[in-house]
Amino acid sequence: MYTTVVFSVRIKANFTVKLEKILTEILPPKIMSKLWARFAGLFSSKNFVGIDKVGNRYFKNIEELDGVMKEKRWVTFKGEEDPTSIPVEWICWLNGQRKNAPTPEEMAELEARREFVKLNIARLKKEEEERMAKEGKRKATNIGKADGPDLKSFVQQFPDASKGDTKAEASDTQHEKRSSEPTGSGESFRPGTWQPPT
Repeated sequence: MYTTVVFSVRIKANFTVKLEKILTEILPPKIMSKLWARFAGLFSSKNFVGIDKVGNRYFKNIEELDGVMKEKRWVTFKGEEDPTSIPVEWICWLNGQRKNAPTPEEMAELEARREFVKLNIARLKKEEEERMAKEGKRKATNIGKADGPDLKSFVQQFPDASKGDTKAEASDTQHEKRSSEPTGSGESFRPGTWQPPT
């Protein structure tokens, strides 16, 4: 059984070339569409680079501007123009931070890594909630006791009373009346106090 398909390609000279191909059942439509895409790419000013998981299509074009060859990169959105639907790797390629477009294998690997991180986050949150629940039960049992809090470790932080008196006396000698001018020299030097300008 033969099928006749008519393709039309628009060439830059603004005339249309009609091609008729007779396809047999041996040539699958998928292969024909790939061949057609390559043939149409010869006459097109844009080159298809890739597609992401959402279905956004990415293109590049090399143009000559003022004698300099410039590469332009852009995306055509599948549905609504939603910039948040573009993966980070494709954003880097569009901005020129990446020289080569991300491959499907790379995208699959990065997606698997993101899923792994999400699973780890969920696991850590669950462990944290369980730990907080256990600590909450411990606190509830401690609060229910008739005894007061244990102050031994709190009291150990303070120095003995006799040591405190000697430090207080030493600090009193340091806070003698200071003048705004520095006094002494060498080890007996005492800086003056700062006075705002009048």
